[in-house]
Amino acid sequence: MSFRAGLLLIGALLLTGCKAEPQAQSPRVKAAGFDAIYVWPGVRPGPDSVAKTIYLLDGEVRRNGPARLERLRMGVPKLPGRSVWLVVRAERLDWNDATYAAILGDIEKWQTAGNDIVGLQIDFDAATRGIEGYAAFLRTVRERLPKQWKLSITGLMDWSAHGDPQALAGLAQTVDEVVVQTYQHRSTIPGYEQYFARMERFPIPFRVALVEGGEWTAPPMLERQPNFRGYVVFLLNPAKPKR
Repeated sequence: MSFRAGLLLIGALLLTGCKAEPQAQSPRVKAAGFDAIYVWPGVRPGPDSVAKTIYLLDGEVRRNGPARLERLRMGVPKLPGRSVWLVVRAERLDWNDATYAAILGDIEKWQTAGNDIVGLQIDFDAATRGIEGYAAFLRTVRERLPKQWKLSITGLMDWSAHGDPQALAGLAQTVDEVVVQTYQHRSTIPGYEQYFARMERFPIPFRVALVEGGEWTAPPMLERQPNFRGYVVFLLNPAKPKR
């Protein structure tokens, strides 16, 4: 065996003897330890859930056809001892009087059934550069929503990086909280740490929405941010992805 061939053989043996260290994964989100959850129709909290605040999807205002509330629940939920947010998913913002009447009527029915209704949440994917127009719609919602109920919205992590500060300040005058979505479908969006590093001056009280089973390590700066109000875990149906 030549000297060169011997070196190659030694190198190959060294390489086969070395195994790459596996990358450490972030812990997986377990809903049982959180006090606020999202519950979509067809999904049930586990028996070990300690959640005292529940965001329940009532229906959708869909893109096609007239603007109306398409209810997704059979009957009225009854959750005594829990704080409940009625959630409406919106694909459009040209709501008419009938749309508002249906949504506000459901809030009243839920409360009459014995639920402690905190308020209404609108789940709408507002583009970062469209916050100003979205804020105008939300002002109308706030005017129609009786004052005893709060107004919550979902928001994108990108708002913290590229959102117009003036538009965000306008939102702060209208909504009571933003729930920042950190996931898409069943997975946590990579690079979330970078977004939360920019939220020190975010002007609106916010919660952070995590997906059940997704990876999550809390950024160190998050707990120090003055408007941070905790987490909401989006529960998953094992059989069907919900988002």
